[in-house]
Amino acid sequence: MDWTGRRVTVMGLGRFGGGAAAARWAARQGARVTLTDRTDADSLADAVAALADAPIEAVHLGGHNEDDFRRADVVIVNPAVRPNNPLLRLAQQSGAELATEMGLFLERCPAAVVGVTGSNGKSTTAAMIAAILQVDGRRTWLGGNIGRSLLDDLGQIRPDDWVVLELSSFQLCHLDARTPVPRVAVATNFTPNHLDWHSSVDDYRQAKQRLLLRQSPEGLVALGADLADDPAWTSAIRGRLLPPVDPAAVPPLRVPGEHNRANALLAATVAAGVGCAREAIGRALTCFAGLPGRLEVVAEPAGRFLINDTTATTPESAIAALAALDRPVWLLAGGSDKGVDLGPMAEAIAARTRGAAFFGVTGPRLFDAVARRKAGFPACVVSTMAEALAWCWQQSRPGDAVLLSPGCASHDQFANFEHRGRVFVELAGRLPPLAASHSPRV
Repeated sequence: MDWTGRRVTVMGLGRFGGGAAAARWAARQGARVTLTDRTDADSLADAVAALADAPIEAVHLGGHNEDDFRRADVVIVNPAVRPNNPLLRLAQQSGAELATEMGLFLERCPAAVVGVTGSNGKSTTAAMIAAILQVDGRRTWLGGNIGRSLLDDLGQIRPDDWVVLELSSFQLCHLDARTPVPRVAVATNFTPNHLDWHSSVDDYRQAKQRLLLRQSPEGLVALGADLADDPAWTSAIRGRLLPPVDPAAVPPLRVPGEHNRANALLAATVAAGVGCAREAIGRALTCFAGLPGRLEVVAEPAGRFLINDTTATTPESAIAALAALDRPVWLLAGGSDKGVDLGPMAEAIAARTRGAAFFGVTGPRLFDAVARRKAGFPACVVSTMAEALAWCWQQSRPGDAVLLSPGCASHDQFANFEHRGRVFVELAGRLPPLAASHSPRV
């Protein structure tokens, strides 16, 4: 496609810079770019300022204008926008093509690509794979849903490089049928998630499986242990399934928990499948220190461990966090509702924590679910995360962990889970001196 003079509407700046990268890229190809977002100008001031060096023709914030879609030749869609959005239908009816930041990248990337998806653990698994490739001496790029668009880096990526992408169900759902999929497809696990966005569990699964179904026979596939025996997933394989490596290939890890050993085993399977040396696999995994916001100890005041696990946006992630810690835990949990079953998380909270403070939209549901499972369980329902931290802080003793592992999305009170984590770290850094402990509200 010759982009010169084409009218391009970029719908949404996005949490991870994808919209900004797409707008910058299209403008530099000579397109006439309009950037539009429902969020107000004050909230997006920093993101818009970062585009000052790009020749963007118009920026419309605080709402969408139908004319931006009716007159467009191309609409580059933020993954968070549902495919049935009326403005996208209007654009298509008016003759526009639809594109995405990830599709633009995959269509032009000259390097071999590893795509990692799954309900939980995909960020850590992707980062582990990238770390191994680097230790093995391969020039490696890490991006996608993990927090960075690589579209701006296309000019620097070489054919002999490797690219590792974390891919969400939203990103996969929007990929055009003509877009090439990654040479190596990785699926960590599957549990119901994002049912506030997807129409059903089947719709969510189908989005994830596009990574496998669109591969050629030359593609490589690695599945997490739970999926390797699941006919719903094995029947979707079109490439060659990589055999799992011997668990002995995974050394002792710096990151805690059996879930991280499972992530490491999957990363090692991928690395071995593309020819990485066993020594490189062991060395990279031994040194892997984890990602920010994933069981990250951010402060140790008064002998307590303040732990930021804000990326636990699903019940399964929170359950894994509780299983990974070997000390008494006071838990902060709750947030916005994604329409998933909170029962298993409530079971884990009742069994594995000293007490919990629940906040946000799902706070009352979690409180009731735990109370039904354990009479007299020390817990409270509060409005904000700050109140939840204050309560847990007062209940805790030296040696305890005060853990933010919400098990829910963040959008009821925060811009995203990173914002939630930053606020937690700020609050942890200015906790007041401990008063005498008081009895918890139940």
